[in-house]
Amino acid sequence: MKIAYFPGCTLHEKAAGFDISAREAMAALGVELVEMSGWGCCGATYPLSSENLLEFTANARNLANARKQGEELAVACATCYNVLKRTNYFLAHDTEARDKINLFIEEEYAGDLAVIHLLEIIRDRIGFDAVRERVMRPLTGLKVAAYYGCLLLRPFAEIGLDDPEKPRVLEDLMAALGAEAVFFPHRSECCGSYIAVKSAEAALMPSYTILSAAERAGADLIVTSCPLCQFNLDRRQSEMQRRYSGFRPLPVLYFTQLLGIALGLDAGKYGLDKLYVDPQPILRERGFLLQEVPA
Repeated sequence: MKIAYFPGCTLHEKAAGFDISAREAMAALGVELVEMSGWGCCGATYPLSSENLLEFTANARNLANARKQGEELAVACATCYNVLKRTNYFLAHDTEARDKINLFIEEEYAGDLAVIHLLEIIRDRIGFDAVRERVMRPLTGLKVAAYYGCLLLRPFAEIGLDDPEKPRVLEDLMAALGAEAVFFPHRSECCGSYIAVKSAEAALMPSYTILSAAERAGADLIVTSCPLCQFNLDRRQSEMQRRYSGFRPLPVLYFTQLLGIALGLDAGKYGLDKLYVDPQPILRERGFLLQEVPA
């Protein structure tokens, strides 16, 4: 199965390990992610007002280009997924706005592209039973807390990936990999998001609240699909450890990195050494990571 793939800026740079592990793990599951040609930055933020149609043009062009290359567009990054899927929903439902935008970008896009997240492909096309059968290195005994954040699930009417209040697609995937999924409060609450750009201090408490809840629930590590969430949760744990007595650092990985490891792939290119809280010691200790990734 081949599907056009939108990597996005962050996966091309800071989160290259997310991109590499996504491509390799999906290939191992029988899905070839074919990077779409002519993609541009999604802007990382959905327009707050629908009155300024110029704010939709960059992603309208992305969607129009993708539609020329197929009927579906796969996305791994929760931020890109949110922006592209909501823009697509807007263009599909507001024909007057779509006509104006098409005129401006000189396209005839009809809003008929399916924007799908990798988790949807795994759940709905491949199936968790098939994933379970392909696991070469079961993550037995590993307690994994799935963190969804804001963008992967909301607004439900436009996203519709999973129940925004009681999601479980990530937990079901972790269970298929042999891990023990740990349910914890705050798993779909905001980590501080872009507040961290202006004020790292303001974003510290939301991230600490999420991490400490996962730690109290017994998690060994956290998985996510959002580079910004990964950064916020991971980056300042040393500061949290200094401020909050008893705080225990937790590694924060992308779900595809853990998927690739469970599928028996070589994690040497997954950028595990780039994470602030190193997940390698616990993964090696449990026998899931056979080779040390050089720093």
